[in-house]
Amino acid sequence: MILTILIVVLAVLLLLGLAVAAASVRVLREYERGVDFRLGRLLDQKGPGVVLLFPFVDRMVRVSLRTVTQQIPPQEVITRDNVPARVTAVSYFHVVDPNKSVVEVQDVLAATSQIAQTTLRSVLGKAELDTLLAERERLNEDLQKIIDDQTEPWGIKVTAVEIKDVEIPEDMQHAIARQAEAERERRAKIINAEGEAQAAAKLGEAADVISRNPVTIQLRYLQTLLEIGSEQNSTIVFPLPIDLIGPLMHALDGHGANVDAPALPEVGIAPDRGNNGSPTAR
Repeated sequence: MILTILIVVLAVLLLLGLAVAAASVRVLREYERGVDFRLGRLLDQKGPGVVLLFPFVDRMVRVSLRTVTQQIPPQEVITRDNVPARVTAVSYFHVVDPNKSVVEVQDVLAATSQIAQTTLRSVLGKAELDTLLAERERLNEDLQKIIDDQTEPWGIKVTAVEIKDVEIPEDMQHAIARQAEAERERRAKIINAEGEAQAAAKLGEAADVISRNPVTIQLRYLQTLLEIGSEQNSTIVFPLPIDLIGPLMHALDGHGANVDAPALPEVGIAPDRGNNGSPTAR
């Protein structure tokens, strides 16, 4: 009978020992830290690895140090130029001080989300629509800095804030499209005008070169005739300078020719001259 009682007592003590051991031993992963409270007072953080606690005296809170990706809910924003927009964003942060993240704020995720939402509306409400669409990188940096300054007392480090999408009304999208089209037309006209100005300058330089040697223009006419001579199915009216066919006309006049001049093999010569005194060839 006594032996049975001893066995029961030992079994109970063993169970109590196992329960105490289970309550005293904690295993923290590499990315986890333990915030220990002993009778309500904060102790130094613990971990990673095996952590021993006093049963029923210590209470430990696990804190993850990994980066958290938090989706900021869509926010209705009115820009500085009174354009309504619906903006979605995402923030990245992690805990740098586990003790502060537990002691200074009740819920880290909820508090950071609320700060991110209010900051998003505040910052984007001061920006114009063009800035919101074209300068997202600068706005992301401003958002990250402001949110990080507000969450620093909580032991939170905000590493990045990215604006994902900006939705604007359909009529505003059409207005932006018309503006972009007008801008492209303006650039095209400017480029065309610059090209004509450069071409005119080059033509002026070419004219100066040709004016120094009259034979140059004759060679240019002959080259042009050679190029258009390959066209078999078209009729081309091409002006010829008088100094090219002047000797031929004088020779015909010297022989007393009163009939139409015979056609040349490659170019036909009309007897009447144009307004500029040059005959035309066809």
